[in-house]
Amino acid sequence: MEKGRLIIVDDEESILEMLKEFFVGHGFEVECYSDSRSALSALKTGKYDILITDLAMPKVDGLQLINFIQKEFIDTLGVVITGYGSLETAIAALRCGAFDYIVKPFKFDEILNTINLGMYYIRLMKNHFVTKELKEKANLLRRFSDSKLLRENLILRTQLKEKYKFENIIGMSFSMQKVFEMIEKVADTSATVLITGESGVGKELVARAIHYNSSRKDNPLVIVNCGAIPETLLESELFGYEKGAFTGAFSTRIGRFEIANGGTIFLDEIGDMSMNLQVKLLRVLQEREFERVGGNKVIKVDVRIIAATNRNLEQLVKEGKFREDLYYRLNVVQIHIPPLRERKQDIPLLVDHFLKISNSLNNGQIEGVSEEAMALLMEYDYPGNVRELQNIIERIVVIKKRGTIEVEDLPDKLYKPKKPTFEFDLQKGYDVLVTEFEKNLIMRALSEANGVKSKAAKVLNINRTTLIEKMKRLGI
Repeated sequence: MEKGRLIIVDDEESILEMLKEFFVGHGFEVECYSDSRSALSALKTGKYDILITDLAMPKVDGLQLINFIQKEFIDTLGVVITGYGSLETAIAALRCGAFDYIVKPFKFDEILNTINLGMYYIRLMKNHFVTKELKEKANLLRRFSDSKLLRENLILRTQLKEKYKFENIIGMSFSMQKVFEMIEKVADTSATVLITGESGVGKELVARAIHYNSSRKDNPLVIVNCGAIPETLLESELFGYEKGAFTGAFSTRIGRFEIANGGTIFLDEIGDMSMNLQVKLLRVLQEREFERVGGNKVIKVDVRIIAATNRNLEQLVKEGKFREDLYYRLNVVQIHIPPLRERKQDIPLLVDHFLKISNSLNNGQIEGVSEEAMALLMEYDYPGNVRELQNIIERIVVIKKRGTIEVEDLPDKLYKPKKPTFEFDLQKGYDVLVTEFEKNLIMRALSEANGVKSKAAKVLNINRTTLIEKMKRLGI
């Protein structure tokens, strides 16, 4: 039985021959390429578990191959082998999505340990973190591997994972790695940032990540939802007001900009702000000063502004609903967060993350997700994005409490099978027609019961064991 399918790319024929002979001898199916362009074509059409690639190659290098399988969502792990070992190239490889990084000359048991670890990881992903035995084997391999280099690389990957965690933003997809890179680049600067994306993708999490990875982290992060506060109140919320500025203003109130002095203010749903307030915000951006409502004293602040919107500001500018000068002031650096439907390979990681959180908050003991349920979770488009997925998982944990998430635990919108139809063909004869009718009747009941046999048995008014026997006899 083959352990897995490998594709090996190296411009040194001798290394290819040695690796192929070694891995074939250990039960792997192996394809070798000395031309990286040919390997790129193979990756487009073939299905491989692990790519083993040299780093420095002509035409297409190893990082480009790793980058390709990430960008095109190809379900293949990448392992980089190179003779140019350094921390910089290791980080470059891992950032591009490589599973591991090994330096030439290597020992065969070292690279075998790495590939075995990769295959365990693949099986874990396919089992969606349910199989405890595989988890234990993977942990043992990490703990007791004789490979010093493998241990160092595992430590390096752990450090990078923590580095790119960024306030519980979860994602290993190519598009999310780009978001992480942008956060790292702009975090410790004074640049104004505009975060775009649909509702529920996690714009506030990105704003928090920027603030708490900056030199302003010890000062306040003030969050204002511009769409949730009425226009008549938003101005006084942002800039404060003086005593007697309007009826009911019995004392002076400090606004959000003053509270955020020295720190960061996050203006969520900036596209909902009125034109009148946009003018005042533009002044704060340009001059770093404002007056409270009903006051004439100029107040200067040192505040970094991060804005976010789920609307197309460029279109609003064309329609005359958003100031063009303010748009360009806000859009110094733009970070776009992709919707969940465009990064579905992150769903198993997000599910695992939300399960841990929900179990902790709700005293749950949900161990994982069945393959069938995960397949449905992966197929759904999530109009509510990450927030919707989190709510689905939390609801299941609250209701089910323990065990494994099965298909019947999912909301109906994730599982709507087509109801089978049955047409009579009298030429088939009585016995055949009766058998087909019975089969279709059971399938209809299973469909209405979302695949739950006990519910289907109640629909048919028969015992569950009787139903199972009939299903076996009819080949359902």
